[in-house]
Amino acid sequence: MDLDRQELPPPRKPQPPQRVPESNPPLLGDWFIYISVVILVCGVVAISAAELGSALDSWLVRGPALIGAALLVVVSADAAVRVWRSAWAWLPVDRGRGLFRFVWAAVLVAILVASLAVIVILLTL
Repeated sequence: MDLDRQELPPPRKPQPPQRVPESNPPLLGDWFIYISVVILVCGVVAISAAELGSALDSWLVRGPALIGAALLVVVSADAAVRVWRSAWAWLPVDRGRGLFRFVWAAVLVAILVASLAVIVILLTL
């Protein structure tokens, strides 16, 4: 009996690795997930209170918004440092991925600045 066998596909060119190990552990470690949940709950409470008719200068809106914005500053700063380190680690391995991570870092810094602006606005109301 004759078996028809398929040809082997041509060998692929080597691909860059999917991950680059971190040389320094993140500042917040795994806590950024739990802090993000608290930020989400603060946002839900503040938005729900505003939607249900509370005034924007009410502490039911301002309190959770201030707590959430302050925690968002901490999480954004940690994420920006983490992505900045990642960008420098990727540059020698895959320049495109490294440059893309610099864009991520810029977005995280913008979020950090916006969160600080929200805190200032909430404190001046």
